[in-house]
Amino acid sequence: MTDVSHASLPAGKNVKPKLGVDDWIMRGFIAMIAVYLVIALALPLYSMLSKAFATYQFNLTQFEFQVSDDTGNFDGTIFTAQSLNEETGTYGPDDLAAGSNGRLNVTAWFPDFSFRSPVRYKIRGTTDSAVYLFGSERRSGIDWNEFDSNQFRKVVLRPEADNGLSNFIRYFSTPSLVRSISNSLLISAISTVITVSLAFGFAYSLARSRMRFKGVFRLIAMAPILVPSLLPGIALVYLFGNQGMLKSFMMGESIYGPYGIIIGSVFFTFPHAMLIITTALAISDARLYEAAVTLRASSWRTFWTVTIPSARYGLISAAFVVFNLVITDFGLPKVIGGQFNMLAVDIYKQVIGQQNFEMGAVVSVVLLIPAMFAFAIDRIIQRKQVASLSARSVVYQPKVSPRFDWMCFAYCSAIAIFIAGILLVCQYAALVKFWPYDLSLSLKNYAFDLMDGGGWSAYKNSIKLALLTAFFGTIVVFIGAYMVEKTQGFKTGRTLFQFLAMLPMAIPGMVLGLAYIFFFNNPDNPLHVIYATMTILVLCTVTHFYTVSHLTAATALKQMDNEFEAVSSSLKQPFYKLFARVSVPVCLPAILDISIYLFVNAMTTVSAVVFLYSSGTALASVAVLNMDDAGDVAPAAAMGMMILYTNVAARTIHALVSKGLLARTQTWRYR
Repeated sequence: MTDVSHASLPAGKNVKPKLGVDDWIMRGFIAMIAVYLVIALALPLYSMLSKAFATYQFNLTQFEFQVSDDTGNFDGTIFTAQSLNEETGTYGPDDLAAGSNGRLNVTAWFPDFSFRSPVRYKIRGTTDSAVYLFGSERRSGIDWNEFDSNQFRKVVLRPEADNGLSNFIRYFSTPSLVRSISNSLLISAISTVITVSLAFGFAYSLARSRMRFKGVFRLIAMAPILVPSLLPGIALVYLFGNQGMLKSFMMGESIYGPYGIIIGSVFFTFPHAMLIITTALAISDARLYEAAVTLRASSWRTFWTVTIPSARYGLISAAFVVFNLVITDFGLPKVIGGQFNMLAVDIYKQVIGQQNFEMGAVVSVVLLIPAMFAFAIDRIIQRKQVASLSARSVVYQPKVSPRFDWMCFAYCSAIAIFIAGILLVCQYAALVKFWPYDLSLSLKNYAFDLMDGGGWSAYKNSIKLALLTAFFGTIVVFIGAYMVEKTQGFKTGRTLFQFLAMLPMAIPGMVLGLAYIFFFNNPDNPLHVIYATMTILVLCTVTHFYTVSHLTAATALKQMDNEFEAVSSSLKQPFYKLFARVSVPVCLPAILDISIYLFVNAMTTVSAVVFLYSSGTALASVAVLNMDDAGDVAPAAAMGMMILYTNVAARTIHALVSKGLLARTQTWRYR
């Protein structure tokens, strides 16, 4: 390297360092993974937004007809579709406002039409853009096409595409759809308050008491992460449903609706809030508590002046995470929501139930607004967070207090019983022959091949998806995080990459899945070949859970001093040697955490893949939904428990493998 003195540099000018081969390669990797995120996230979202503003209207002035007499002769009289419709009053304004798959049967304009009649018909467009279908054959243009009566009944008109706000106007003028907005916001707010309050008490008990069995309580509290969100809904049906074991406790109210959604939401969001709050409470400075004792402050005053302020960022972050999880969840309100509509369920109903993809896109845009708002506020608050611990801080160690410890033990036991009880009810339901008439135990509910949902192949597909997601996702995420953290310069490119990497956390799974339909199911898209394959499921799942994995990798890489790169550069070693021999071994704990995170979420996800699976790629989590829809509730519970067993086994194997690998690669940490 040539030394250039400052004195020799032109005054007032910044000299950019010359880029080496490693710099170009690393920037190339950033560009490649950024392209992946653009294709897997940005372009599908753009397609969905375009669909939300796409309007379709039948333009009857574009079509003309001629009708023969009984001998098949035409007298040259021309009828426009508009005049025929005005004369017969067949189709009103609402009928003429269509979706992209709209069809208009032309025979409805001819009251005397009979497919056995000798009468013949001609049709043409008045412009080249006028499109109609003969069966599945697309036709357009201004030339006459003649059909006999039997053929003419297969002729339908197609709507004309345009852009505008009519879809949104129609949405906000439909009371049942608009009500879903207030329902979703209300349920999410109530669930957030309850969950964060309960999780804070649990985390406080773990961090501030000397009670026994803390490890057991942590394990039980984490269990909801290992099951799909549909499972608590099934358990609540068995507990408080029309034939539930504890139906009398509902006092005449129904579990199908807001009560069931709130209870189930608290169950599946509890571990997320608990983890965040536990982390916030674990970094408290003991000197503050010593000062409070010296000043003779009461325990209550210390709690509000020391504990809460030090944990406030964790509480706020937990609140927004829970709010986002609840408002975007699809599985739970689908199973136990009844007639209580939620935004995520509305997307499913519009797309699957009514095949109205434009309205599904509109609901997706509406759902995006609160989800992105909550995410943005959370990120802003996290940026304002300042360090709670300094170099002089002392880690807080709780003192023995028998009365307080027993109170914490009782509280944590109640939470643990609630969580374990939900899972045990599902396990019991999966083993009962025929609830509630034959309560003898049997494994017949595990005969998935005899039921709807995809059978055992769906379970195998889920394991395949989870393994592929964990393998390829970990590679892509860690390489992307490494390149963006260790690349010198290239500020604009790195900033853009960081934005793309953070975006998936703000995108609900239902929205991402629907966006994939619009983008990848387009025959003009060269990537159409991956539609309805395992590849698109892996792509969607990795993208959906990209942000948390990226943050995990980036946090681990930030802990490595930049001197590693400086030494490697001075020794003229290529970056990939440093990556393979230093970065990967040092960050191995984070890499293993990313892999198990992706595996577990791939096993449990429903919303992101419910639109994308095919008959050959049915998944266990979706099978739970389909079996519940078909009335096979007990088999649905059994499949849900199979997901739990698999995730428990995966985490056990992960722990054993991690212990062995870390013992060989992380010895330096303990010297």
